[in-house]
Amino acid sequence: MKRIEMLLPDQRSLLSCAIALTLITGALQGCGGGGSSSSDTEISSEGSDSSTGSNSGDDRNGDEDTGGGDSSTEDTGVWVVNTTGERAPYIYENNSNEQVLVNVQSVESVTVSGKEYTRVSASGIPDYEILITENILSALLTRPKVNSDFLNGSPNVQLGDFISFGQDIGYRSNASCGAEAGYGFWPPGPVCPENVSHQGYIPKSPEAATEDCETSLGVQGYWVNGTSIYQWSDGQSVNNTWHTLAPLAEVYDVDVCGGHAANGDYHHHFYSDCLANLVGDIGDAHSPIYGYTADGYPIYGPWEGDGQLAISSWAIRDYDDPSSETGCGVAGERSCLLVDEYDTSKGVANTNNTGPSTNGSYTSLSGNEFDTTAGFFYEDYYWDPELSAQGDAYLDQYNGHTDEERGYHYHLTVTLSDDAQLVPAFPFTFGPRFYGKLDEQTIVNRCSSTIGR
Repeated sequence: MKRIEMLLPDQRSLLSCAIALTLITGALQGCGGGGSSSSDTEISSEGSDSSTGSNSGDDRNGDEDTGGGDSSTEDTGVWVVNTTGERAPYIYENNSNEQVLVNVQSVESVTVSGKEYTRVSASGIPDYEILITENILSALLTRPKVNSDFLNGSPNVQLGDFISFGQDIGYRSNASCGAEAGYGFWPPGPVCPENVSHQGYIPKSPEAATEDCETSLGVQGYWVNGTSIYQWSDGQSVNNTWHTLAPLAEVYDVDVCGGHAANGDYHHHFYSDCLANLVGDIGDAHSPIYGYTADGYPIYGPWEGDGQLAISSWAIRDYDDPSSETGCGVAGERSCLLVDEYDTSKGVANTNNTGPSTNGSYTSLSGNEFDTTAGFFYEDYYWDPELSAQGDAYLDQYNGHTDEERGYHYHLTVTLSDDAQLVPAFPFTFGPRFYGKLDEQTIVNRCSSTIGR
């Protein structure tokens, strides 16, 4: 079987980053669905309904019909449905000694105000099980703050160990994580995930948007196991102008599956081998569906075909050449912004809110330091229509494209390093804009009023 490990960026440069952090999220060659998934959960085609346990999401207002239902999306999506009431071994319900139900609790077809949706109910807690490989162990041991990140100065796992989602591996976790209930699985900083039961409506017949629709912070859709899809942003910036990218600036804040929680909501901002293994994606064919965005279009994995990656058409600005149309006139300076990141012919505009130079550094909320080489901030990118125009594996400005078999769909994007490691590539999941329309029922019901800046 073909196997390529995933890498995340490190504190020293975007290249060395990903190459040194092979390990933390990405090199998850042993990461995937929990060990009991084959017997306790099933990957179910859409349209099925498995209502195990209770769900807290409130039904939306409107004329809703849940009878019969249309299974027209059965050929375009699969969900990991918990059919036997399996519960997380280390994550508990709030103020309870009962563990949280994992994965998706129910998937059903509904009609609201004459429009058909797939309604997905989930706890937001996955059942990943991870094999500790040499790469993962090395990444843990070489963290820049290893001595303080771990209670005893190093992880308490060994090569070949299998660990479950939420199991203590020795981290000095946030105080929100209870003993024997998630503490030790997450690095310092992030809160522990909780049962943030959610219920989302995904359009069965998505439509292309007729106007620009920016993505936003927070939940943008669901992965097939019911956990949340987040986009590129970590919500932080320099001088309120240069916005940091979660897959880079939060690389030391995610678990060994490349996920973490915000306000209790566990999510992924980028490709994870845990998700890849869950859906059986090994790079020998077009990737399967990993999840659905709020507009109803699916996100497929990174592979366009056997050994062929889908390719992002977002390029990095050239700050080093003073004559570059995307630079700021002085080598290495971030003193100007593109007027329009979708049309570089409109030029640049100077800003008083200068950012770190391409030789500078940035310190994250968790106290980790990163080199701010070109590509570290959202404002370092522009869409190159000449790349998209090549077609085939090249994607459009939304990080998607159309083929005869699948129609329009997004791709997770990565690049392949010299040593065959998968490195997250902007915009990582989809976007920065939605390709499709949102409405009052969808998981996100309005476009963001701002982009990165």
